[in-house]
Amino acid sequence: MSNRLHDLFCEAFPADRSRPCFITSDGNTISYGELEAGAAAVAGRLVAEGVQPGDRIALQAEKSIETVMVYLGVLKAGAVYLPLNAAYTSAEIDYFLRDAEPRVFVTDPPAYVRESRTFTPLDSPAPRADDDLAAIIYTSGTTGRSKGAMLTHGNLAANAIALHKAWAFTPDDVLLHALPIFHVHGLFVAMHCAFLAGCPMIWLPKFTDADVLAGLRRATVMMGVPTFYTRLLANPAFTREASSNVRLFISGSAPLLPTTFAEFEHRTGQRILERYGMSEAVIITTNPLDGERLAGSVGYPLPGVDLRIGGDDETGVIEIRGPSVFSAYWRMPGKTAEEFTRDGYFITGDVGRQDADGRVWISGRAKDLIISGGYNVYPKEIELILDELPGVTESAVIGVPHPDFGEGVAAIVIGQGDEAAMIAECRKHLAAFKTPKRILFVTELPRNAMGKVQKNLLREAHKSLFV
Repeated sequence: MSNRLHDLFCEAFPADRSRPCFITSDGNTISYGELEAGAAAVAGRLVAEGVQPGDRIALQAEKSIETVMVYLGVLKAGAVYLPLNAAYTSAEIDYFLRDAEPRVFVTDPPAYVRESRTFTPLDSPAPRADDDLAAIIYTSGTTGRSKGAMLTHGNLAANAIALHKAWAFTPDDVLLHALPIFHVHGLFVAMHCAFLAGCPMIWLPKFTDADVLAGLRRATVMMGVPTFYTRLLANPAFTREASSNVRLFISGSAPLLPTTFAEFEHRTGQRILERYGMSEAVIITTNPLDGERLAGSVGYPLPGVDLRIGGDDETGVIEIRGPSVFSAYWRMPGKTAEEFTRDGYFITGDVGRQDADGRVWISGRAKDLIISGGYNVYPKEIELILDELPGVTESAVIGVPHPDFGEGVAAIVIGQGDEAAMIAECRKHLAAFKTPKRILFVTELPRNAMGKVQKNLLREAHKSLFV
């Protein structure tokens, strides 16, 4: 029996293992052979220290090439990879360690890899099949305690193969990688595409204008969150010429504003490809590589993904099933049962619709749904109106307690303007129950590590607005 995911990558690595895998901002390169050797050393150490297939290996550290060696080494040893955000506090980490009970907790990957080289490298990977666990990804836990999504070798392999094909990666590509790697976007989506193509990655520890602009001169593909693209657009040095070598810009992890989409196309002549995913299924839908990419749409379901809208209305909660959908939440059988339908669809919690052409449009999270005076209000519909108003950079619409309506619609806006005039303008486009009762102006919105606006924090901060 092979090791499903590890072997999939190694078979796709270039035959000439001296080809670069990582290119750092200072021009240094790490080859595919060096990556493989580091992973083999880590795997040998894990096995020598008694790690068994299925044991969890947790890692909390800043982004580094050695972190990737640990990841591949964990897979080769047949263990389960558990990445943790470097920004988590000790109290948060304590929860994850108690819940997952990892056999090893790595906090200094460079030192861990260096020390691993004193062990005998593992030549033959531990056998792992499609249904064996490969990783646990903890969700952000904005409501209740964090849940560990259990992703199998088959889940991750199926998604990697689908994306490699959908985005037409080749050995001639160069991926600009400025994302964190504790999250599915940077860890599974970006790196797995590069691994299956055997292509190099321009490896940046984080996004900086200077490093990204320099990297774009050599890159052919860039993956980022919307904040990356707004920051590039704010820099006069980001011109059509500066982006001319790139064949594909991909955005995800948070909604891409239509205004950003339009401004990016005007500046570069290229349309950003937006896709939709989540920890429990990696990537679910994507706009086409060849074909129309529409602002506001996250495209079509990937091949093999069944997607439907729950309920009887045109807009409802998105439900999915397919080869990349996770198997269960770690040690939460009750929660797992709650979030799957009887016929096996995962209830994503995202609200959206699917048009006659099959394209998917996301309205927001079900938990962000506002019920005002008994009517359902979808924040995205209001945000699209607000974001078009002069003086508005970005908006976040929330529902907060209201003595008459149960919940009142409030908009938190980055920008400036006349509140009464803006409310009146919204009323021209929206029913009265959807129109914001208040618009508050701020300089920034609270975001998580992947750039998503944390509406739960906004609701808490403004819960007394109408009381």
